[in-house]
Amino acid sequence: MKKIMTLAALLILFGASVSAKTIQSLDVLPLMSSQSIQQNRLWVGTFQLAWNDLMDGIVNGPVKFVGNTPAIVKGLNKQSFKAEQLSENSYYKTYGETSLELKEQIETAIKEKFNETSDVLDGMDWAKGEGKYTVYAMLKKDFKFMTAFDKLKPARFARSLSKVNFFGIDNNSEKILDDMVRVLFYNSSNDFAVAILTEGEDVLYLYRTSDNKSFDKLYADMHNKESEYMGNREFAVKDELKIPDISLYKMQSFDEVCGHRIKGTDFEIEQAIETVDFKMNNEGVKLKSEALIMTKMTALLPSETTKPRKFFFDDTFVLFLQEADKDQPYFALRVQDVSLINKTGR
Repeated sequence: MKKIMTLAALLILFGASVSAKTIQSLDVLPLMSSQSIQQNRLWVGTFQLAWNDLMDGIVNGPVKFVGNTPAIVKGLNKQSFKAEQLSENSYYKTYGETSLELKEQIETAIKEKFNETSDVLDGMDWAKGEGKYTVYAMLKKDFKFMTAFDKLKPARFARSLSKVNFFGIDNNSEKILDDMVRVLFYNSSNDFAVAILTEGEDVLYLYRTSDNKSFDKLYADMHNKESEYMGNREFAVKDELKIPDISLYKMQSFDEVCGHRIKGTDFEIEQAIETVDFKMNNEGVKLKSEALIMTKMTALLPSETTKPRKFFFDDTFVLFLQEADKDQPYFALRVQDVSLINKTGR
């Protein structure tokens, strides 16, 4: 409680309105188009992968609830993100009747494919029963930048009083690092974006903006500005780059989709969970995300310039992860306060 009061006092000091919800560290969203009152938020496509299998493999159509169907369900039913947006080696998904055999199948599969264990399976009830089904997905990414960036001096991020670790390129960096950075646009010191090349198929986009829009709109804005930019797209000798280390872990339960009877069936969603484990430093990115949906039987009712540019992501920014040959990202993160987000790490 003391920490919350201290944070609230700091927010008031800087003129921000405070409530119990607005000082949460991080919100995990089910859709790229989801709105949130949280300043720090992220989306990853894992839960949508699981929802797609719920629709196609178990419900055999769009999920509709008896009574009102909330907007989040209607959005998920559009299947705006599919497995086709990922390479086959970066995800695993399956579904079936709930049983210990299915649990063991999942554990064996993610161990063989990713050398990973699950953060969620052991906490679930795997007893068989009528109307009990389980849908599971894991999305795993582990990639390096083409060359490790330089570690920079710790510094403050935005209005935070504490310092965080940064990496990137400064005046002392080797020229080889410049070749990994492609400038999408640079309209001002508060409105710019870059793409970072990696050793494999993934591209890291970084977009400096304080616009408080949904991820799908921010992504569209970024590429619209890129298409309109007429300036230098090369990372020049005098340009600098500064990116904060990120280390977070969050488990989110989407309670709004639970406890409602699904039309055309005799069951409801009992559990709807997504986990996100994300790390980014000067060497690269690691992402592990799981999604689990479990059902149960429901009770039947009765311009170019030579001036140096500073690409400092030291205030609110958004990042996207996308495979180079795909047309939409699989991960998005908005960062307003690195310190708060990194407190969610293990």
